Amino acid sequence: MDIHEYQAKEVLSNFGVEIPAGALAYSPEQAAYRAREMGGDKWIVKAQVHAGGRGKAGGVKLCDDDHEIQAACEDMFGKKLVTHQTGPEGKGIYRVYVEAAVPIDREIYLGFVLDRTSQRIMIVASAEGGMEIEEISESKPESIVRSTVEPAVGLRDFQAREIAFQLGIEPGLTQAMVRTLQGCYRAFRDLDATMVEINPLVVTGDNRILALDAKMTFDDNALFRHPQISELRDKSQEDPREARAADRGLSYVGLDGNIGCIVNGAGLAMATMDTIKLAGGEPANFLDIGGGATPERVAKAFRLVMSDKNVQAVLVNIFAGINRCDWVAEGVVQALREVQVDVPVIVRLAGTNVEEGQKILAKSGLPIIRATTLMEAAERSVSAWKSDISPNLKAV
Repeated sequence: MDIHEYQAKEVLSNFGVEIPAGALAYSPEQAAYRAREMGGDKWIVKAQVHAGGRGKAGGVKLCDDDHEIQAACEDMFGKKLVTHQTGPEGKGIYRVYVEAAVPIDREIYLGFVLDRTSQRIMIVASAEGGMEIEEISESKPESIVRSTVEPAVGLRDFQAREIAFQLGIEPGLTQAMVRTLQGCYRAFRDLDATMVEINPLVVTGDNRILALDAKMTFDDNALFRHPQISELRDKSQEDPREARAADRGLSYVGLDGNIGCIVNGAGLAMATMDTIKLAGGEPANFLDIGGGATPERVAKAFRLVMSDKNVQAVLVNIFAGINRCDWVAEGVVQALREVQVDVPVIVRLAGTNVEEGQKILAKSGLPIIRATTLMEAAERSVSAWKSDISPNLKAV
């Protein structure tokens, strides 16, 4: 789960990371009022969307007075911000963050990520802040500092000081940098984050280290332990299909293809998508309905898949280990009778009681195209899509 910049800054501030003065606004008038409350002579207006590259896309503007603040907000509110991370569909702007401008001496990139190879928290930093880490690694790979945190002892002060020295932090600011690194690490560890990024982390003209921007991503599976973080979720920034799936306990990722997938097990779902591509098709989604493929759960999955208007065929691929194929078949039949499905449906069952499951599908009288292997199911799905098979076919 991602959160907004202003939310990430508030979270990090609670762990000792220093941030500039700022306030949230939901209208141009409120933004101008927030700036007057803060005082100063320059302010930054930032669109709050879950995406990077906002500055290049016009989502970050420097303003000198109330009129410029209101004009900047008028240009943002209710519009879609399109960046290299949002794709052409963009993300809607419904709130802005007004922040007091600060004198910047230098910019630093700082990130905390979960390195799955070493199973450790990895600190990635660079003296070349202000750019995306992908740009830094391509243009100046030698500037990147990497340091792995040993979980048994955590981030030690000497390790944080070493990172500060490698970044060229002046001795008088070393302790401030150590506090920033320790604060980010504790936030990452204590809140089950999967990513903390500050870009840029700036050294100001008055010798402070401030987080000028911040991003945080959290492990969805650990949110039950952190209700205060769950409340920060903004569904308006998410794919509506994925939001609906999460609310119904399904693992769903929307893709750009036209063959919908309903599969139990993440590994089988990935294999199914690969096989569809091998057969010449394009999967429309990743959907793992989990181990409990009950009729109700299968019906939810069908509704979700059919909410995507690009879907022109549905492939159901179930391996019954804990479940039984006859139970799954009953679920598919019930789902097809409850849910309006006007595209070809291909079902492949394998595992416990597969013969009984195939008989249930055959006796249902529904236009279900059956397959015995994954490759056959994928080929039939692609063939059904390309041939534009009528849903009024007799069962195959």
